[in-house]
Amino acid sequence: MTGEDSVRVDRWLWFARFFKTRGLAARVCASGRVRLDGRRVEKPHASLRLGAVLTFPQARRVRVVRVLGLGGRRGPPAEAQALYEDLSDDAPVPPSPRIVAARRPRRGSAPR
Repeated sequence: MTGEDSVRVDRWLWFARFFKTRGLAARVCASGRVRLDGRRVEKPHASLRLGAVLTFPQARRVRVVRVLGLGGRRGPPAEAQALYEDLSDDAPVPPSPRIVAARRPRRGSAPR
């Protein structure tokens, strides 16, 4: 740990290896799809403290994690997994209706 008592949300999501780049983590935060202790986060620089609960989308899942460590760097996966406790179900997020409609075959078209 770095001796600080808080860290930026986007930085922590990157440290914990939920997102491949910090920029991607910042974009998800700025989009308003991250919740910190039930409150919507709209700024990537929101402060994150030990014991906080984060809810955010990752791929086709909604992740819910409790912060156990703040981290000081983006280390190996084993070190990253020690930063959080996973509270989420393993159920995938259903696809949006727009995606489902795009996957349906059109009427009158022959299968290939």
